[in-house]
Amino acid sequence: MRLHTHTWGEGDRVALLIHGIMADHRTWRRVGPELAARGLRVIAVDLRGHGASGQGPYAPGDFADDLVETLPAGAEVAIGHSLGGMALALAVERLAPRRAVYCDPAWHLPGPADGETESAGPAGLAAAKTLSREEISALNPRWEDVDVDLELASLAVWDETTAYGIAPAFGTDLRPAKPVVPSLVTTADPSPMVSPTDAAELRSRGFEVRAVAGAGHTAHRDDFDAFMAALEGWI
Repeated sequence: MRLHTHTWGEGDRVALLIHGIMADHRTWRRVGPELAARGLRVIAVDLRGHGASGQGPYAPGDFADDLVETLPAGAEVAIGHSLGGMALALAVERLAPRRAVYCDPAWHLPGPADGETESAGPAGLAAAKTLSREEISALNPRWEDVDVDLELASLAVWDETTAYGIAPAFGTDLRPAKPVVPSLVTTADPSPMVSPTDAAELRSRGFEVRAVAGAGHTAHRDDFDAFMAALEGWI
C-alpha cells in the first residue's frame, strides 16, 4: 500500500517519521519542523488504518511492507514510535537508513502469560477510539492543548481494528537480535514498553538506550525539548 505522507523541508538529506497506533503524521507537529530547520527533508507517513491512508489488513508485516513501498531507501535517519518502531524494525534492512531511532518501540507487548488483562490487550487499545477530550487530557497531563485536539482528530479517522490486527504481537518477543544499522532506543521514564531488563538486554545486543527523564510513552509530546536532547548525536 502506498501511504499518505506529509513533508517538511527540502533537500537531499532525508529523515523518516513513523507514528504509533491511533495517531498519524500530526503527532510529529513539532519534531518535523525542527528537523527541517536542521536541513533535513522530513517525510512522515500515515500508517494503514490511520490518517489519510487506506485500510487493512493489519498484520505487523503489512505495516512494514507499506513503509518499503512508500518511503525512500537510504535516509539519513528513520524514527519510529511504538507501533511505528515495530514496523520500522521489520523494514529497516530494506529501507537501509544510515541510523535508526526507536521511540518506546512495541517490541515486547504483554500477553496472557505476562498478566495481560482485557483492558490492556487489543480490546483495550480498540476502546481508545471513543476517548473524550477530557479523558485524553487526563491520560496525558503534560500535553499541550493542541496535541489533545489533534489526538481527537486522529482518533476520529483511525480504524480501531488495527488493534486486533497486531494481536499476534502480544506476548511475542519482537526485540531485534541486533541492530541492522546504528540504532538508538529512547524510552519513557518509566516505560510501559521497555522494562529495565529489556533495556539491559538491548544494550547487550548493541543498541544504545536513553531514557527521556520523566516523560511518558509519547515523549515527543510530553517533553519536546527533552526528547530532542535525547536524539543528540543521532540527528
